[in-house]
Amino acid sequence: MKLDFPNVGETLHHHVLDNGLSVYLLKKTGYEKTYATFTTKYGSIDRRFKLDDWVEVPDGIAHFLEHKMFEKEDGDVFQQFGRQGASANAFTSFTRTAYLFGATSNVRENVKTLLDFVQYPYFTKESVEKEKGIIGQEIQMYQDNPGWRLYFGLIDAMYVQHPVKIDIAGTIESISAITAEDLYLCHRAFYHPSNMALFVVGNIEPEEMLDLIRDNQSAKSFEDPLLSARETVEEPTSVRLSERVIEMDVSVPKVMIGYKDTPLAGEDGLKQELTVELLMHALFDTTAPLYTELYAEGLIDDAFSFDYTSEESFAFAALSMETPHVDAFVSRITAALEKPLHLDEATLERKKRMMQGQFLKALNSPEFIANQFSRYALNDSNLFDIPALLETITLDALHEAYSRLFRQDQRTVCIVKKP
Repeated sequence: MKLDFPNVGETLHHHVLDNGLSVYLLKKTGYEKTYATFTTKYGSIDRRFKLDDWVEVPDGIAHFLEHKMFEKEDGDVFQQFGRQGASANAFTSFTRTAYLFGATSNVRENVKTLLDFVQYPYFTKESVEKEKGIIGQEIQMYQDNPGWRLYFGLIDAMYVQHPVKIDIAGTIESISAITAEDLYLCHRAFYHPSNMALFVVGNIEPEEMLDLIRDNQSAKSFEDPLLSARETVEEPTSVRLSERVIEMDVSVPKVMIGYKDTPLAGEDGLKQELTVELLMHALFDTTAPLYTELYAEGLIDDAFSFDYTSEESFAFAALSMETPHVDAFVSRITAALEKPLHLDEATLERKKRMMQGQFLKALNSPEFIANQFSRYALNDSNLFDIPALLETITLDALHEAYSRLFRQDQRTVCIVKKP
């Protein structure tokens, strides 16, 4: 199926194979590099799920599984990609695990390698035990990172029940309980083709690439999908803690202010994400009056940042700063967000044009397209709908988002400072 998106000048080929795998192919004429992602809708929050019966697995297992997938009986998959001229990587987030490569040659061979190594797991008791030490060191490294501690400290203070509050890598204690059998079980549950998306972007011939992928998949047999349900939790709108302080040896304190939001799924979730991003640019980017005031007062500098995270089951806004004036920074931001919102149509249109421009510029990056398209596709929305959705956002929508999001009972503060 060919999907034309004239507003961004792209034509996407989308096919769902007999085994349920969603394949997306995007030709970018003149590009030397081809980039591919093979993504499963499986992340750190999937700690309890239903097969025939409900199963609970150790925290950090999705990330652990990602690490182990590259090790095979006949060697390391990274080396195989390297011999084929490709640079490979992978990552685990709260909601997905992605395997990827970029290459300027041997694209067909690398696509087959990507499909094969992700779909053929190989674990032994000995290799799993060895990996525990490696990931344990990684966990300790993150525990020594003030920025990481700040971010996850904020989320932990914000959420009462939702597993997003748990570190993606788990803890040294939780990963110690992981077995090879656990890994095989999670692979069977979440790595079924029907729970995955393959995206290939570059100077490719879509029909030829589709034939290669079809041949590869038709030569394999897959059991029926094992996963029947994922755990949902009742999460209150209010935060668990209004403030959390983490003591570490830092030269300047770090602070994050978080506002917990109500999540939405699919296209509604994408539009909400864009609406809040527009709102935050209007409030906090370098052209905003509040930014100018805080900058003049010495409460923020170029290190100030803001972000909005949105997934099907959780959403939150975060403002971050490194400052010796933590109390003043928090007080000024909080007070500003308790006042009525004053925005006009001209500001809204400027921010829309700015976000449209940033988006169109990002489409020059195959990596951006593949990673972001896969993220949205697994959430039943479409990256290329962003320009059209941006145009539909109104001042009323910004006012609604402002009054819904920036509430005192939905706010938490996390601070990292010296003891």
